[in-house]
Amino acid sequence: MDYPSALAAVIGGILIGASAALLLFSYKHTAGISGIAAGLLPPWPAGNAWRAWFLAGLVASAPLATLAGADPVIQLQASPALLALAGLLVGYGSRLGGGCTSGHGVCGIARLSPRSIVATLTFMLSAGITVYLIRHWL
Repeated sequence: MDYPSALAAVIGGILIGASAALLLFSYKHTAGISGIAAGLLPPWPAGNAWRAWFLAGLVASAPLATLAGADPVIQLQASPALLALAGLLVGYGSRLGGGCTSGHGVCGIARLSPRSIVATLTFMLSAGITVYLIRHWL
């Protein structure tokens, strides 16, 4: 990894941690994206606008970065159908596992939650096995 890439990774990590801390201290919610998205489904409880704003900012960040001149680092080579299937499986697994990598990996581990540590280790092991199988068997 070269210096600019390492610096971008450090800055990105700081921003992720800062946004998770700001959300926790401001709204008393963890930054688990699957939970935030699920909270937008009916029935809609009062005081839910922060969820929509949080997700809108998340979605808008990529086009805004492109407008600011950032080059996309990742080039996706998978078919749209495979990406859609992967997204559905990740969403299902997130609900089944009681949260996603952002909720467990960023917020849960920071709070030293044993459940989140086990969940994150499970996510990472499953991801490694999946990548291996796709690259070597499919």
